[in-house]
Amino acid sequence: MVRPVIRRLSSHVVDLIAAGEVVERPAAALKELVENALDAGATRLEVILRGGGCELIEVSDNGRGMEVEELPLAVERHCTSKLPNDDLTAIKTLGFRGEALPSIGASARLFLTSRTETADTAWELSVQGGVVEGPVPSAGAVGTRVVVRDLFFATPARRKFLKTARVEGNHAEAVMRRVALSAPECAITFIMDGREIFSFPPQDIRSRVASVLGVPEDGLLAVDEQRGAMRLSGYICGPGETRRTGNGQFMLVNHRPVMDPILRTAIRVAYRPVIEKGRFPVLLLHLQLPLDRVDVNVHPAKTELRFADEAEVRAFVIGAVGRALARSAGEGGGIQADLGIIGRRASSIGQRVPGSSYSYDHTGATRTPPVDFGFGTSIRRFSSPPVGEQPPSVREQTPISSLDEGQRRYAATAGWDSETGECREAPPSLVVEAQPVHPLGVPIGQIHATYILSIAPDGDLILTDQHAAHERLTHERLRARFAEGVVKAQALLMPEVVDLPHGAAEALTHCAEELARFGLEIEPFGIGSILVRSLPAPLSGSDVAGLLRDVAEELVQMPDLPARQTDSLDGRFEAIMARMACHGSIRAGRLLKQEEMEALLRGMEQHPRANTCPHGRPTWLKLDKDGLEKLFGRTK
Repeated sequence: MVRPVIRRLSSHVVDLIAAGEVVERPAAALKELVENALDAGATRLEVILRGGGCELIEVSDNGRGMEVEELPLAVERHCTSKLPNDDLTAIKTLGFRGEALPSIGASARLFLTSRTETADTAWELSVQGGVVEGPVPSAGAVGTRVVVRDLFFATPARRKFLKTARVEGNHAEAVMRRVALSAPECAITFIMDGREIFSFPPQDIRSRVASVLGVPEDGLLAVDEQRGAMRLSGYICGPGETRRTGNGQFMLVNHRPVMDPILRTAIRVAYRPVIEKGRFPVLLLHLQLPLDRVDVNVHPAKTELRFADEAEVRAFVIGAVGRALARSAGEGGGIQADLGIIGRRASSIGQRVPGSSYSYDHTGATRTPPVDFGFGTSIRRFSSPPVGEQPPSVREQTPISSLDEGQRRYAATAGWDSETGECREAPPSLVVEAQPVHPLGVPIGQIHATYILSIAPDGDLILTDQHAAHERLTHERLRARFAEGVVKAQALLMPEVVDLPHGAAEALTHCAEELARFGLEIEPFGIGSILVRSLPAPLSGSDVAGLLRDVAEELVQMPDLPARQTDSLDGRFEAIMARMACHGSIRAGRLLKQEEMEALLRGMEQHPRANTCPHGRPTWLKLDKDGLEKLFGRTK
């Protein structure tokens, strides 16, 4: 057998290897080109794609451009203008490695045309499969135009691993949306296969976020907090706006679009109490911190980075996002009623929905102890009538007294005499002006003894799900109790030994004191074994070994993550509290008195996270004047 000899690879093979890291798909090549344009000071950017970027990628900008002698250097490996002091600890530009253009030129047909403001003409240089030609004089405006054709023609094996043009185009569009969010001051046009996907003018950041995320500006919650040298700013959507995937989450670190697991974990923890499991929030967050506290030179794609103190960053983001979400119902956040659904169901109005439950009036119902709201008012619950007894008709159930009382209160605030039906004064519009102003308005009755109907100060109709609303208030009380002190522990009759990998056992042992505060008492039991003496009382009966393995796995992956914030432990606590809140809250189908409805609405206006129930469903919906006029055909 011949002994292999160490030798130096050819520059072409080196370029192809590097191209495999930097340009893994068309979207990666596009990302490098548009980042170069932004680094060049472009204020206008046009991108054209064909075939998902495999056939054509064209990027034109109005940046500073390049001199003729700089063009050959631009396509030479590790040549860049972005590290004037060779300092990798203070990188202020999006690109800095000097690998993008050489990598693209090694695997595709690259045409580079550029002109500076002082030049008489533009110059064009081409690189095809690593072979450089030019530069030669060419026509062109000030700035740079890069054309990439036949991506991976020099590496056909790589091209076989690409997805369909539609899938690759979707990846490219995601890149362009991240870029658009990172540079709102730049006008950006994106055209794919002859169709304009979007065209954004120069905008302020709020308008750009609303345009890219596809949400109304008034539905965005501002985040702007600072801790020491760190600042987190941006806009997030409330729990009423979620997606099935995480594609609506955009994160910037020092103006650089990133996909960082630390930030994603922080966002997931902050949103966990307010959105339904399996749904993902919609947001743009921009984290700014000193350049020496973050390392962006981790991967050629530059979408991954490392923080000097991951725990500090994660805690800061969780706290800032959590505080932005901790708004009462009085601070907005309700979900606009879906008129499409209303319209589709209009033909079935008045028909009983199969499987729906009827409520019962006070007659024939058995009184049970009142349910405490937790803010000075109680609600009485009523049990079902005896088995076999038919429910009363819908007409018999209508809470006439509550409706009449609510109408009288609303009429009084609107300037009408409820006895004569005449207007005592001529108000410009029926707008509630009660003092103090309550954002969820004056309750005027119940619908199906389940939904509270109220009139907001601006005249909008508000529908509140009484069970979901009370469930959230009960859940918040339970959370406060858990946060106040030590969770009661349930001792195991026989301590259980759980065998774990050595690193996982050490991670748990390191958090033993923290876990004990939540009722999970553990101690080392030899190499790679943990002895469990007690479980948190709410989790009694759980799979001990499974719980410990799940918590340990998360702690190994993220050693700085507090044990209480792991999905395994915190998720189970949240599920238990949600179940307790559900069983301890008033039910749908219960008639409420006027003062009881009033107390529930006022409580929602005072408590955080009251816009959704613990399961992530909305607690109240709003139908405004525009929606009503569309519903009645007054406007289109």
